[in-house]
Amino acid sequence: MNWYVDVLKKYAVFSGRARRQEFWMFALFNFIINIVLTVVDNAIGSSIPGLIYALAVLIPGLAVTVRRLHDTGRSGWAILISLIPLVGTIILIVWLAGEGKAEANEYGANPKYATAA
Repeated sequence: MNWYVDVLKKYAVFSGRARRQEFWMFALFNFIINIVLTVVDNAIGSSIPGLIYALAVLIPGLAVTVRRLHDTGRSGWAILISLIPLVGTIILIVWLAGEGKAEANEYGANPKYATAA
């Protein structure tokens, strides 16, 4: 749960790098919360709770995705490849699942080995 909260704390931080674990744990918790909210939406006959949640995590989701792309040595603009139907989404998932660059890159030091201050 800490990974999810950490992403929310960095609400609109598009600079730096994000580890695979940070990105995928956020994606997992986001998926679980969306399932719960879908059940709630169906039970109450309204999509308002799900819509509010989706809008609330839109910016943090984009931010952690951009930071994840930075970790792999790609520009955050590479997220736009997902606009290509099917193939673009598959390519983006492969990039997001790939291991980050071990050495420091133009986006910062490797977060896997960064020491907490």
